[in-house]
Amino acid sequence: MAHALTAARLLLVAPVALAFNRPDFLHPNILFFLLCVAITTDYWDGRVARMTETASAWGQLFDHGTDFVFVTAALAGAAMAGLVTPILPVLIVVAFSQYVMDSYLLHQQKQLQMSSIGRWNGMLYFVPLLVMSVSRLGLFRNAAALLTLAASALCYALVASTIVSVVDRAIAPLISKQD
Repeated sequence: MAHALTAARLLLVAPVALAFNRPDFLHPNILFFLLCVAITTDYWDGRVARMTETASAWGQLFDHGTDFVFVTAALAGAAMAGLVTPILPVLIVVAFSQYVMDSYLLHQQKQLQMSSIGRWNGMLYFVPLLVMSVSRLGLFRNAAALLTLAASALCYALVASTIVSVVDRAIAPLISKQD
């Protein structure tokens, strides 16, 4: 069941990314709904795996990999539309690659080794997507431009926090060797 929730989110990658790139591709209500489905499945997949005692290292990689693909593709679609900085999706690729390589190669673990900064970033990458989606709903016609600006500003903050995360993960082994 947990893998089905993660797989459902993976199926949403292409339509959501395309909708951010081309606002006329999906009705704003549908885009908002799909984002809510993605966030809900992300919230529940790990919980379901733990409740059903089916949690595994592979399931964690599937979940985190799906989150990575989802937010990177959606933010890349928004970047292609000029809504957010294109630096963020590139940095997410760098940070996720480092996360996987550090976990499996450097630490020689059989599962991903999270950092607190990376964990927060992973959750916060969904926020500008949600804000941009809400800006299209028409509920806040007078505030749509402000919401889009807020999403863009948040993306720049996420650029900074992602750089901090990458640097933190890069220097952590050096600091632990000194101890």
